[in-house]
Order: sequence, then C-alpha cells, then structure tokens
Amino acid sequence: MSSDIAIKVENLGKYYPIYDRPGDVLKQLIIPPLQHLLGWHKKKYFHEYWVLKNISFEIKKGETVGIIGQNGSGKSTLLQMISGTLNPSNGHIQTHGRITALLELGSGFNPEFTGRENVYLNAAILGLSKTEIEQRFDDIVTFADIGDFIDQPVKTYSSGMLVRLAFAVQAQIMPDILIVDEALAVGDAKFQARCFECLKQLKRNGTSILLVTHSSEQIVTHCSHAMLLHEGSVLVSGEPRHVVNRYMDLLFGKERKTPLPATPSSPSSIQQPAPAEDSVLSHIHDLFATRKGYNPHEYRWGDGMASILDFRLCADDLPYPSTITSGQTISLDIAIRFHTDLTHPILGITIKTKEGITVYGANSQTLQVDRFKTSGKKDTTVIAHAVFSCHLAPGDYFISLGVATQCSAEIIPHDRRYDAIHLHLLPVTTFFGVCNLDLEMTAEEAAP
Repeated sequence: MSSDIAIKVENLGKYYPIYDRPGDVLKQLIIPPLQHLLGWHKKKYFHEYWVLKNISFEIKKGETVGIIGQNGSGKSTLLQMISGTLNPSNGHIQTHGRITALLELGSGFNPEFTGRENVYLNAAILGLSKTEIEQRFDDIVTFADIGDFIDQPVKTYSSGMLVRLAFAVQAQIMPDILIVDEALAVGDAKFQARCFECLKQLKRNGTSILLVTHSSEQIVTHCSHAMLLHEGSVLVSGEPRHVVNRYMDLLFGKERKTPLPATPSSPSSIQQPAPAEDSVLSHIHDLFATRKGYNPHEYRWGDGMASILDFRLCADDLPYPSTITSGQTISLDIAIRFHTDLTHPILGITIKTKEGITVYGANSQTLQVDRFKTSGKKDTTVIAHAVFSCHLAPGDYFISLGVATQCSAEIIPHDRRYDAIHLHLLPVTTFFGVCNLDLEMTAEEAAP
C-alpha cells in the first residue's frame, strides 16, 4: 500500500446467513464439516443475504470522506469492518495507523462505571498509558463539558452527554484514522460546532476522517470527497455536491422518464447553446438552456409530468445580468408546462453557495401562493413570479428550481433543476460574511 494511503478497500463484501427453518442452523453446523472430511460436495442450508458487495476505494492521509445513503444501504456495516469490529465475508481491508471509531452510541463504555473510569478504560484500550491519560484527562473533561457527571455512572447519562464524552476521548487520542457514524447528530448546535472545529484540526494534523451522516450540508461543508451507498454497492463517488444531488434523487424521486442530457465532465466538454436574443418567456418550448446565466452542469431529474421550460432573471430591471451588486432587487419569472393534470403542484426555489450550502429556500406551499392551490391542467403553462432583495455577500451562487406534488407524506418530483441558474455577486467593502443585514452604527461621545 502506498505511503500516502490511509485506507484501501478491495472487493469488500459482507453477507449474513438466512435460514428458512430453525433446524437448518443445526444442520449447517454439523453436516457441511462432515461432508468436507469425507471429500463430498458441501451443501449449504441457508441463503446468503449480502449487505455489501464489491466495495473498492482508497482514502488518502488527511482526507475527509463522507459516506451517505439511505437506511439499510450498508454504511454502518462498512465502518464496522474498517474499524475491525466485524469480519468481512470476502475482500481485503488495509489500514495504516491507529484507528478510533464512534460507531454505536456508547460502544466501548461500561454503563456501571463512572465517566472518569470509562475515560481511563477507553483510552487504555486505544493504546494510551496511564501517564498519557492523566496528561490529557483535563482536556477530555473540558471538551466533554458534562460537569460533575464525570463522576456519575454512565448509565445515568443522556445520549448527548454520552456522545460528548466519547468524542472527547477519541479526539484527544490524536488518531491516524477517525471514523464517525452519525454520532454527532445527538449533540446540540454548540457541541457540534466544537466537534467540527476539532475535526478540522485533526485533518490539519494529517488524520483521515470517515464521516457517515444523513446531513447533506455536513457532507458538502466538511468533506473533500463523498461516496453514495445504495443497496450495498457504491452508486457514485466523487465531488461532494454531485454525490449529494444524486442522494436527493434517491430520496425524493424516481428517474425521469424522458432522456436528459448527460452531465459534462468539464465546461470545455460541452457545446454551449446560443443565447436567446429576447427575454420573452417561452410557453411551449424548453429554452431554459439558451438563457444567459444557465449552468450547463445543472442536475435535472423528475418523472416528466411537468417541465420548467424557461426563466427570466432581472436585476433592477436589467435582464440576464452578467454580475449582480449586493442590494439589488432580483426578479425571477419561471415558465412551467404541465403535461398531465396535477393536483396542487408545488414550485420550490432554493439558493445555494457554490459549495452547496443552502442560503435560502421557499416554495409556493409555504408562501401560500393562490395559483398553486388549484390544479395544474394538462397542456397549460403557468408563469410564476418571484422577487427578492439580493443582500448576499460577494461570490458565486446557484438557484435551484423544482416542481412537485405531495401525496400523503410522499413528495413526487416532476421536474427538478438543481444548480440551474448562476449568480455572480461583485465584491463590496461595506460588510463581510454570508449576507448583508444592513446593520446601522452610530456613536457619540459620553457626557463628562
């Protein structure tokens, strides 16, 4: 294994035996070994249920990799095998350096012991001497911030206190590889911020981090690479924002029935459509990709029962601006064509940073737009109008659009165009941060 590789996984697989009858368990224990001794063909009395199959990837030292996927996709099983708590059925895992893991909540802690006793026990298991533990104990207690509970039995802890103490121990070990499986989800916002700052420091020190979470924004914010697991296999691997978009596809919709253009690998690999000369919205033809500001790397999906045909974006009445100044009024008109009758369609608009962090989102249902409270009729087009004051900080942003309907708890996407419109905001010197809150400041001299 190369010296810059922390984890290497090759053709990894894991299955569990499924028995039709209780007696088959006993048969499997006795008969196949006897058949092996006699040189006969061994018979299996179970079915193989494969949780993971043919998993291969490499993680470099200092890399933070996010693993995302639906429940039952094999995420936790994969992490357990990498951490060494579960044996694979086939394939190979190579790791370099000390591994620490936050897997099941409270794993590695004795519920009858106090927090103090568990710190010493857990750190000793991870390879620290008593002297090293004593040197780091105060830092562990300070990070966990559980007060006098450090001397109370762990069985009296809340889930949040338990994960605080567990993460504090793991972080102070300074591992070469840190594995975190949804453990941070139970912490409060303050603790999560402290954890992610700690993860950044560990990454700067060369620690490789595997982060499993259902939070797509944590993936795009903290990870340099991401993998999407689906039904035990790696469905897609690569840039976090692209992987998260594919994950949202799995969560909220089926594949589009009509073919869509393939996502290009680079801007130079696609022939740009000629921009439409006028700013009149199309009611029938899909002119979306001809408009200035269109992002050819959009991620589009849905069942095709409705289509977002066209858009017109203006900044202070200037159509399709190349750049925008913070504080300008943005108007966005959207043409939606219905190809079948839809009951109470919903139009959503989301603005994200180029890293994929959501800045703002709203939809016609939350805004109680009257026109969308009625049905969308087949072969008709609806023009939606949206206006907002753009007080964003300088930089690049993307607008995502989507049309869907909701049936009970299920959301059915008809046409979703993620990162479809590009906004570039010019530099300003009046503020810094994410957005302009129009803060006003005054000062006066105090009376003597």
